[in-house]
Amino acid sequence: MFIYYPYVSSFFLPPKASADSSYYIKIPKIKALADIIENVDPWDRKIYEKALEKGVAKAKGIDNFLFAHSSLSPWKMTRTNTPFLRLGELKNGDQIIIHKDGKDFVYKVEDKKEIRPDEVNLVLEKSKDYLILQTCTPLGTDWKRLLIFAKLTTKV
Repeated sequence: MFIYYPYVSSFFLPPKASADSSYYIKIPKIKALADIIENVDPWDRKIYEKALEKGVAKAKGIDNFLFAHSSLSPWKMTRTNTPFLRLGELKNGDQIIIHKDGKDFVYKVEDKKEIRPDEVNLVLEKSKDYLILQTCTPLGTDWKRLLIFAKLTTKV
């Protein structure tokens, strides 16, 4: 049960963010809810691994780019460090909500791509126009990156 807890809980238990969090991501379709950790260096593994223990990382210096684990070694997996476990289930039109300082920014998924880890130019090119979510794929590996591109639809 220990090994499968994060996966099973993502289907059956309500998601949680920190009680005092003013900055978090919510993806209703996949029941994802996680704090967003700001200004994380995406090129320094030691720094981003520490941030990913607490939630989803917002890349320092790259607008609208968030990344998180989809899975880890069973002894490291918890609900707080695998928020993008089911990210691959998203389809065009699905909703992503970013809550920051009392406001909700609602995005709709427009595209999904799998790329090699060295294809960072796609992220850099599209980060101004889209919210980009990234995780590793296939589940349990870091062979490729899954990118979700979502366009802002409303601010509430």
